[in-house]
Amino acid sequence: MPLPTINVCPSTLRPGFTTYSPLAEANLFGSRGRKISHVLPFGPPGKNTALTRAYNEKRKHISISGVQEKYSLRQEKNTLVLTDTAGTHILKPVPNERLELLEDLPANEHLSMQIAKQVFGINTAECGIIFFDDGSTAYLTRRFDYKPNGKDKYQLEDFATLMGKSPEREGVNFKYNASYLDIANLIKQYTVATPVVLLEFFRLLVINYLIGNGDAHLKNFSLMETSQGDYILSPAYDLLCTRLHLDDHHLGLHNGLYEEDYNEATYYDVGMYTGESFIVFAGKVGIPIPLARQVIDKIIHKTVDALVLVERGFLSEEGKRRYREILEQRKRLLAYDPETRKFR
Repeated sequence: MPLPTINVCPSTLRPGFTTYSPLAEANLFGSRGRKISHVLPFGPPGKNTALTRAYNEKRKHISISGVQEKYSLRQEKNTLVLTDTAGTHILKPVPNERLELLEDLPANEHLSMQIAKQVFGINTAECGIIFFDDGSTAYLTRRFDYKPNGKDKYQLEDFATLMGKSPEREGVNFKYNASYLDIANLIKQYTVATPVVLLEFFRLLVINYLIGNGDAHLKNFSLMETSQGDYILSPAYDLLCTRLHLDDHHLGLHNGLYEEDYNEATYYDVGMYTGESFIVFAGKVGIPIPLARQVIDKIIHKTVDALVLVERGFLSEEGKRRYREILEQRKRLLAYDPETRKFR
C-alpha cells in the first residue's frame, strides 16, 4: 500500500504537520529537533522470511504483558532500530487476529491515548502512529519505566501481580478475576497520597467506560515507584476502544465495579453502567460524592472535544463513525438521570 499523505502530527494530532511536530519530538523522542521519521526503514512482520525471523528473535526478549504482538525498538540518534536490549520504545503492528476493523487497531489505541491525555488530562505513556516502509501502520509508545540515567528502572507492579494472580493459579483468565473495588483497596494499601491516587484511578476508570474499553483488566493498571520511593499510578497505557473490534464486556473485570453491582438501581433499569453506577462505586471507595459528580460532569461536558479529536485521527472513515457512536452512547449513559429515568 502507498504511504499516506500526512496533514496532522502522527503523535499529537495537531493539524498543519507532515511529520512529527516539535512537541512530539520532545515528548516521544526526548528532544525538540530530534528528526525521527514517521516512516520506519523496514517492513512489518511477515513481509519476508528474513525480516520475520528478525522480529521473532527480538520478540523473545521483551517482557510486557498482553496478547498483542509487541517488539522492542531502540532509539539511536535519529533512527529507531529493532533490538533485544536497552529498548526505548515499543512497537505494536497490526496483529494477526480475527477482529472487525483490524487495520484500525493501531490508530484506535493511539486515538484513545490522545483523548485520555489531551481532552481529559490523564497522565499517559507518550505515543504516536508510525508507518512501515510499505505504508502499513503501527502503534509506537515510549517506555516510561526507565530512570533519567537511561539504565536503571523504576519498580513497576501491575495489579494482577499485586493480587498474586497468575495463569498457574487461576488459569488463562487470571487477569480478569477481580473487581475495580479490589484495585481501589490495594491503592489504599500501597500508596501514601491515597486520596489523590484514588481520584486519578476513578477518572481513568470512567474514561475507560466512555471510550468503550472492555479490556481494562488487572495488568492494564500499575503502581510505579517515584524518585522519592513512594508509589503512584503509572502513566496510563493500553487504552483502547475494544467495542470498535468486538462485542465485549462493559469494562473487563469479571466482578465489575464491585460484586453484584448489577443490583444498583440505574444498572437494573438500563442494563448497563450509568453515571450513578460510578457514583455508588465512588462512595464505596471513599471518594466524596460531590467530587465524584464533578469528575463525571466534566467528562460528559468535554466529550465534545473528544469527538473533534476523532476526526483528526488515523482511523478509517468507518472506524471514525463507529468510534463517535460509542462515545455518544456512553456519554448518554453517564448522563442518565436516576430520578426522571431519562437521558439528559
